[in-house]
Amino acid sequence: MLNFLRPFFARLFSPLIQALARTPVTPNMITVAGTIGVAASCLAMFPIGWLFPGAATATVFVFTDMLDGQLARIKGSSGKYGAFLDSTMDRLGDAAVFGGITIWFMRSDHLLDDADVGIIERPERLIIGLTSIGLSGLGIPYVLPIGLWGLAAGTAFTLCQRLRAVYLDAQAQAKQSPVGYPATAGPEEA
Repeated sequence: MLNFLRPFFARLFSPLIQALARTPVTPNMITVAGTIGVAASCLAMFPIGWLFPGAATATVFVFTDMLDGQLARIKGSSGKYGAFLDSTMDRLGDAAVFGGITIWFMRSDHLLDDADVGIIERPERLIIGLTSIGLSGLGIPYVLPIGLWGLAAGTAFTLCQRLRAVYLDAQAQAKQSPVGYPATAGPEEA
């Protein structure tokens, strides 16, 4: 969706890429270093509440994702392995972002609710998915699309059930401890 910005950043980073092309630095080194930078910043800063510094630092390292591909084209080292490594490292970086913020949520008890409700939980999802895949592999027609469409519908319904449960839980918590109202002093404290 934001691919229209790529030409702008390509021109912006062109001097840096040209300089890197004259060094022994490889595109794969940049890929791995960028992922390590994203992971380190998110997993070190998010859990302790440094959300803005962590996000800003991770964003700097995310831009390395644009450097490695351009450097590979300039050095003539583009290939399937580099593309695979880049894609794999992207997923690890994404996991670090969401893992870091999840740790912060858990440590700060911020907006955490149990959402273990719904008709299609993990065991049901696995049973439906694996059964439809297995039966399709045995040649039973239409079972895979039916199973996966049913799974998608049940998962969407479960999401709605969980959103409602968390909303009701948040409402109950808000009634118990209203935020923003100072505690009044009792007669013995006045």
